[in-house]
Formats: sequence, C-alpha cells, structure tokens
Amino acid sequence: MYTYPVLMANLTLSIDERLLEKTRRHAAASGTTVNQMVRDHFQGVVGEDDVEGWIEEFVSLSGNGHSGGEKFNREEIYDGR
Repeated sequence: MYTYPVLMANLTLSIDERLLEKTRRHAAASGTTVNQMVRDHFQGVVGEDDVEGWIEEFVSLSGNGHSGGEKFNREEIYDGR
C-alpha cells in the first residue's frame, strides 16, 4: 500500500506539571501517547479527515477484484432501486 508523506511540525506547550503527568498516565492506560492525543484533538477540532485511514479502509473493503467467474446483469442490479 502506498503511504503519503506527512510533514510533521514540533509544538511547544506550557502545561501544569500535574495535569501533564495525569495525561501521560491516561495515555499509557489507553495505549497511546500524549502527542497522539493532541493530534487527534486538533484533527477533531478542525474537522480534518484521516486520509490514510480512509485509504486503508477502502483497500481492506475492496477485496481482490475478482467475481469468481460470476456474470453481472446491469438491468438486474438496477431493478432493485
């Protein structure tokens, strides 16, 4: 599968040490990182789609493209509409 290059930028935040430590523990318990939590939050705020996720889902649902020799009739397919 082709993956698109993603340019990453560093971000410096000022945050209360106790809040950061609680967030680190929460992230570890959730199997993620604080960085990923921040990225996910920003993506949710701006409504940015996870393009790579969409591509991966499309590929996994697409199958291998073989009908197994079955013939399709366009009229039968559209009769159900």
